[in-house]
Amino acid sequence: MSCPYAGTLPVAASAPLARPLEQVFPPVIADRYRSVEDPAIVREILRRAEDFTPANALHAAVDLAPATLRLLARGRFALPPVLASASGPEHLAVRRVVAGFFSPAKVAAQAEFIARRTGQLCRALQPGYRTGAELDLADELAAVIPPEVMARLTGTPLPPMDRLKRWSWDSLELFWGWPDAQRQLELARSAVEYHAWLRGTVDQALERGDGNLYAALHRAGVDTRRIVSLAYFLGIAGQETTAMLIQGTLFSALHDGSWSACARPEGGEAASAQVVAQVLLQASSVPTWRRIARTNAEVGGERFAAGEELVLRLSGGALAEAQDDSLVFGYGLHRCLGAGLARMETEVVLRAAAAALPDLELADRHPDWEHLLSFQAPAAVRTRRTASEGNLP
Repeated sequence: MSCPYAGTLPVAASAPLARPLEQVFPPVIADRYRSVEDPAIVREILRRAEDFTPANALHAAVDLAPATLRLLARGRFALPPVLASASGPEHLAVRRVVAGFFSPAKVAAQAEFIARRTGQLCRALQPGYRTGAELDLADELAAVIPPEVMARLTGTPLPPMDRLKRWSWDSLELFWGWPDAQRQLELARSAVEYHAWLRGTVDQALERGDGNLYAALHRAGVDTRRIVSLAYFLGIAGQETTAMLIQGTLFSALHDGSWSACARPEGGEAASAQVVAQVLLQASSVPTWRRIARTNAEVGGERFAAGEELVLRLSGGALAEAQDDSLVFGYGLHRCLGAGLARMETEVVLRAAAAALPDLELADRHPDWEHLLSFQAPAAVRTRRTASEGNLP
């Protein structure tokens, strides 16, 4: 999760989220949300979409100050419910359109590009390693590929990478962090800037009328405000969560000694898939997600009051102990449409990077882990050339 703006994000621990929510996050979060750890109860809550709504999926994790709300309103910033935050027929209609852009065949067709692009980026890093530099794979590799792949699949444009990362990181902190009132104003200005760019981009995409995602949604009857809301979500969570998963996986492979196995011509594919599977189980980039109890309800002997806000564990804890990955991409009607892409993309990046840069080691084996309400990753994946090895190819 390393980037020029990462120092402003909350850092809660030097390890992935493993303890219950109330033991990890500050009181302002723990007091507002009820942590649900039992996998069976989490699964049933996600299944019962009529009783537990996703309406808070895009809400700020903490109450925004009046000045922040006024700034957002003046900037015409709005995120009406769509896809992850919607339910009922509207959710299903949008989901059908989006699913067509992330079909198994279209996702599989990206593997060659991902491998080739990873190789290009790794070759560009080799001179730095030869001179003894320490390089952060979170910045140099994990941050680059997911937005490029997302743009290829959806047919939608990308802003300059530095601008996208600033916008997306600021919005992640604003909506999934716990910034104070002054910090909220800084983040809100950035969110308004990104939202305005997206409005212009969506308008241009609708004018083109080609096969891009925004035009397809428009033809399906989705209004422009909700298209912009979806574009905002995909432009942040859609690509950042995969970037976080990639950097967590690169760190894990280098840390546990499986890097060389992932590089092998024979067996490298299986080794890479195993590393990704274990990261998803133990330290997914999306370890929790939110719901609101719509009515008074009982699940697995636990009672939930109408209006109660919940944070559901999707990775780690009992799930990791049981080797149960059934929740890592959600469950039920709102299961992540990009699940297959995220897993495949991470596997390919890991294998290609290990093959291109075989003699690497971690420069920091114990980095801080940055935690937001629903996202996590090591703060950096700082690497250097292994001193005992020969020259890089």
